[in-house]
Amino acid sequence: MDVPLITFEGIDGCGKSTQIEMLKKYFESQNVRYSIFREPGGSDIGEKIRAILLDKSNAKMDSKTEFLLFAASRAQLVHEKIMPQLKTGEFVLLDRYIDSSVAYQGFGRGLGKKIITVINEFATEMLYPDLTFYLEIDEETFAKRKGFEKDRMESEDIDFIKRVIEGYNYLSDSKRFVKIDARADQRLIFQDVVREIKNKFNL
Repeated sequence: MDVPLITFEGIDGCGKSTQIEMLKKYFESQNVRYSIFREPGGSDIGEKIRAILLDKSNAKMDSKTEFLLFAASRAQLVHEKIMPQLKTGEFVLLDRYIDSSVAYQGFGRGLGKKIITVINEFATEMLYPDLTFYLEIDEETFAKRKGFEKDRMESEDIDFIKRVIEGYNYLSDSKRFVKIDARADQRLIFQDVVREIKNKFNL
């Protein structure tokens, strides 16, 4: 039986949160049980870690510190929230998960894929998503969409964002990835999301 764990990935401004909100309403209309979590965060401990990670006053944070904080938040979320929900048969929708660390810390920060993967697998007890939507936008679209006040991660320069996009494109070769052009209308994107979920889980 497929594990109903669905993740949404992409650089900031790609529309992940919008698609998750639309999917939430769709699941409710179809009487599908679900839970939604975000990374970093999703648990009391995780939300405290999130505040540290996104605080712009922590600009001197070392890249290794950053990744290990993400991994700590992730470990708590999997243990406290995700695993128990999956055991009930509920769909779990995640706004970011393990692939964000490969893209942002592995490629963006230059820590490399190997160490990120090893620690991710330790933190999550080898729990991989069954389906991952990669909402792809380029750096120009990112710049246009992120005109408001940015947190620490969103304040990185375009060269960093380019490396993150490179990381996501590397990951998107995986069979569990569905790459979607997120420059399109949100309603059209959502049609693609629902179609993939219906096909994967026989809804």
